[in-house]
Amino acid sequence: MKLTALPALVAGLLPIAGAVPAQNTQAKVQAGLVNVTIPSGIIIGSTDNGVESFRGIPYADPPTGDLRFRPPVRLSRHLGEFDATKKPVACHQGPIYGPFADTQNAVATLAEIGVASSVFKNIAGDTPAEFDEDCLIINVQRPEGVKAGANLPVLFWIYGGGFVGGSTPPFDGKNLIATGVQLNQSFIYVSVNYRVGGWGFMPGEEIHREGSGNAGLRDQRMGLEWVADNIAEFGGNPKRVVIWGESAGAISVFDQLVLYDGNATYKGKELFHGAIMNSGTALPTDPLYGPKGKAIYKAVIEKAGCEGKPEGSLKCLRELHNDDFAAAANSVPGIFSYPSLALSYLPRPDDTVLTDSPDALAKKGKFHKVPVIMGSQEDEGTAFSLFQINMGTDQRIVQYLSKYYFGDATIEQVSEFVGTYSNEIADGSPFRSKLLTELYPGKRRIAAILGDMVFDLMRRITLRIIAEHHPEEHSWSYLSSYNYNLGLSAVGTTHGSDMPVFFNGSNNNLPTISGRTYYLNFLYNLDPNNGSRVDVHWPQWKEGHQLLWYNKNNNSLRSDTYRERSYEFMYENINSLRF
Repeated sequence: MKLTALPALVAGLLPIAGAVPAQNTQAKVQAGLVNVTIPSGIIIGSTDNGVESFRGIPYADPPTGDLRFRPPVRLSRHLGEFDATKKPVACHQGPIYGPFADTQNAVATLAEIGVASSVFKNIAGDTPAEFDEDCLIINVQRPEGVKAGANLPVLFWIYGGGFVGGSTPPFDGKNLIATGVQLNQSFIYVSVNYRVGGWGFMPGEEIHREGSGNAGLRDQRMGLEWVADNIAEFGGNPKRVVIWGESAGAISVFDQLVLYDGNATYKGKELFHGAIMNSGTALPTDPLYGPKGKAIYKAVIEKAGCEGKPEGSLKCLRELHNDDFAAAANSVPGIFSYPSLALSYLPRPDDTVLTDSPDALAKKGKFHKVPVIMGSQEDEGTAFSLFQINMGTDQRIVQYLSKYYFGDATIEQVSEFVGTYSNEIADGSPFRSKLLTELYPGKRRIAAILGDMVFDLMRRITLRIIAEHHPEEHSWSYLSSYNYNLGLSAVGTTHGSDMPVFFNGSNNNLPTISGRTYYLNFLYNLDPNNGSRVDVHWPQWKEGHQLLWYNKNNNSLRSDTYRERSYEFMYENINSLRF
């Protein structure tokens, strides 16, 4: 069966926001429900299976009307007795699916949509029940009975979703918190909503001129500032914060390392002290006002009917009803589409908070120097190569990458890059697979290329930049092969495979308990080996370029030397390979 009606499909996947009924919060306080007093109000939480949760706490004013696209404004109202027992709202989502080809015959099979939807669920969570433009909220979870003064370390989570999706509810910290208690390493878990899609990452000259670029990154930073101001009242220690993200969340974590030229202080103190990146590191990008950014902005204002307006296109966009703005903002390609990882919306250098491409900032030393963990899934690209058509020759791949990705590279450079990848089916992704078939010619080769240039080999390049320019810094890296399954999987250990392992898995399973243990050791001691016992000593990456290799039934070490020709080419030509 073929699908051609993309708008109807997406509309069916995205529920409409509804209003939250008022609650009698005073009665809840009087009933003895857990509550915490902070400067902005009394935050009333709930308790479930040994975990106390405080959900949906506003940290900024509503980013609506004239504040749409702008940097967040710190909360200016008093919350009074605030009911934080409800499931929080999600920020509106950006384009996710389609177009599925660069011709008018845009088609996709139900099977392809199913794989893409499964991966997106892993990285962004279930489709939220409620969306609202007023979505800048933060959640705090802790072991039951923790009080102010406990000084527990804080794990600050930033969700993924391709900078067009994601929300906090699917990434509940209760299983992680229970593991911390089990390992005698209790901690506070915090998750933050940030704007995505056109709301959080609108590009273009107008946004650049106004100084409003990368609103979503600024939301995350304000969430960290909220933690610095308030987490002690929940029992957390603002001097022991580790930030953690996956996919777009991991790219965001790296961006937080280089934001404001590496200045991660607030009121004279460091906002975070360690960083964990699952499937995402430095992403080389062109400026907000470059050709790609301009093209996205132009497409949005044309769809919105805001082009050539006397009052200006930005003012016009801000005055649109949110439904009308969403229709325009989401008319550009989604993450699961023919252009794929050539994302419409993502952090781009803006000359204000992100002053250069993240890789360049790290090389210049404009980098917040903290210990880091970075890792990849073995088959990062298989889910993002579903909707291309016939990549069976070097010429077709070169044309595709030149058109959608590497606008600054010469055809000769792109050709040389593509030539570093074998055209043998067995050498593509899923790697080590015994299934020597493809959805279309060249599918496994383009899957390897896409996975490497955004995630896996960019991870190795980022580690090399840190090792060469910041040799005093501690770094660890891993590769996950949870779903190798004897080489019989059509997608392998795809992007997002680790999220169910960390958040929903049972501690009876080796990947779950070992992964959680390494991370909690890092949270407590900024060293994954120091603390609770681990099965394999994990050496720093700079000590021989060894990866911790997660497998379904055992962990081991593996040399980080695969696809060396492709890696060396990317490293030497990174300034021409910006998205």
